[in-house]
Amino acid sequence: MKYENIVKGTFIERPNRFVAYVDIDGKREKCHVKNTGRCKELLIEGAEVILQRFDSPTRSTGLDLISVYKGDVLINIDSQAPNKVVAESIREMSYFKDIRALKNEFTYGDSRIDIYAESKTKKILVEVKGVTLEIDGIGLFPDAPTERGLKHIKELEHSLSDGYDPHIIFLIQMEGVEYFTPNYSMHSEFALELEKASELGVNVIAWDCIVKEDSITLGKEIEVRLDHSYSI
Repeated sequence: MKYENIVKGTFIERPNRFVAYVDIDGKREKCHVKNTGRCKELLIEGAEVILQRFDSPTRSTGLDLISVYKGDVLINIDSQAPNKVVAESIREMSYFKDIRALKNEFTYGDSRIDIYAESKTKKILVEVKGVTLEIDGIGLFPDAPTERGLKHIKELEHSLSDGYDPHIIFLIQMEGVEYFTPNYSMHSEFALELEKASELGVNVIAWDCIVKEDSITLGKEIEVRLDHSYSI
């Protein structure tokens, strides 16, 4: 996935979930934050950020904040990117063989599952969760309680009885993570439901990404640990 018209800036503040202010070449500018999560460990005053500039009279701001440096590591925080990266790269993943059809935003039950795919023998459901929280080399999700995420897990569990092959992919929007685990201390119900889903047969997968200032692409598969050995 490529970004055009990239500019660098310095983060100043985020007055609400959707808006932040950055310094670009000494000028204070307003930008749209493409992630409604907390990102409080990333969006701190003085952090170097990457933005995409737009020239559109219909936008309230001409900038989108898409990634931020945490030390030397560039972390993509664009919440729309994970679905696009997986859709672009799904055929490269060993879990998905001979895909013949692919559809985004597939309605199943009371939810819209991110990706529906068909192979010669399988009807595949794929829910994608972007991961931007990293602590001590460990990727964690969620960074805030997510009732929507919990609902998606339960839908994937139910889909097993309808003959689907369900997957949940935690796409870690950075490199350098040792393993992934659900964030038990942030939302224990989500974490425990993910354990249950795995036991029932839902495929729980994690991949990292190669993040550059103007792109994000699929990296390598990361170990998933579904236990309480790590908590914050």
